[in-house]
Amino acid sequence: MNKPVRKAVFPVGGLGTRFLPATKAMPKEMLPVVDKPLIQYAVEEAIEAGIEQFIFVTGRGKTALEDHFDHSHELEETLLHKGKTETHRTVLDILPKPGSVFYTRQMRPLGLGHAVWCAKELIGNEPFAVLLADDLVLANQGNCCLKQMIDVYNQNGGNVVAIEEVPREETYKYGVLNVTHDDGRIAQADGLVEKPKPEDAPSNLSIIGRYILDPEVFTELDKQESGAGGEVQLTDAMAKTMDRVEFRGLRFEGHRYDCGSKLGFIEANLAFALARDDLRDGVTDIIKRLSV
Repeated sequence: MNKPVRKAVFPVGGLGTRFLPATKAMPKEMLPVVDKPLIQYAVEEAIEAGIEQFIFVTGRGKTALEDHFDHSHELEETLLHKGKTETHRTVLDILPKPGSVFYTRQMRPLGLGHAVWCAKELIGNEPFAVLLADDLVLANQGNCCLKQMIDVYNQNGGNVVAIEEVPREETYKYGVLNVTHDDGRIAQADGLVEKPKPEDAPSNLSIIGRYILDPEVFTELDKQESGAGGEVQLTDAMAKTMDRVEFRGLRFEGHRYDCGSKLGFIEANLAFALARDDLRDGVTDIIKRLSV
């Protein structure tokens, strides 16, 4: 029987340079999609999937993120005093259980692999999830992307990543699978290439920001070897464990929005607003007016 996936890592130490000047004094993970920051969507997805412990790999200037997942007694008392009980409940609902949130610092931005490695001592010898807040997934309630992945992991074990097909000319942006078997939903792979040129890409199946990883990955991350861009690449470490850890990519049900780009962020705001009953009609009218 496979060990349960109880812990999730949230690498949030990046500088958010694509969104300057908005991110000069605010973590990019706190940028709002409608009325929730990006990081809250990722945490809510983890909670829905059954994650019990939440590990944030932070850096300088991320205190707003830490404060978001803590009590604000003055705010809570003010809301109650003004009779805003529904808003008060909303503020409390975002808080994970006491003792379930942990923070560690990356200190230097040396890549995603390095960020995950910084959580090693908090993970221990058990499988874990990694969620990148930049990749926001809109899925059916009760069937979030990470839950779908955990279902696959519970059946098969090994490493599981969320994948989607991308235009071949865009493979240079992603980690790409070398596929050995593909049933249309789950693709098994025996190799990974980080950001390959289109002509060198083994497929157009790319990894998005959702991973379930065997702790064996730390054996490779411990070596701190530099890859593409001079950074410690998580993709490289996963690829080097494929001779001893099975690897599967899941075509998840849902739509992924790349909130690391301005257009993707704008699209996500529109999509999540249109998915809400209280906003759909108003947003539809705004789109019509602006489209004239």
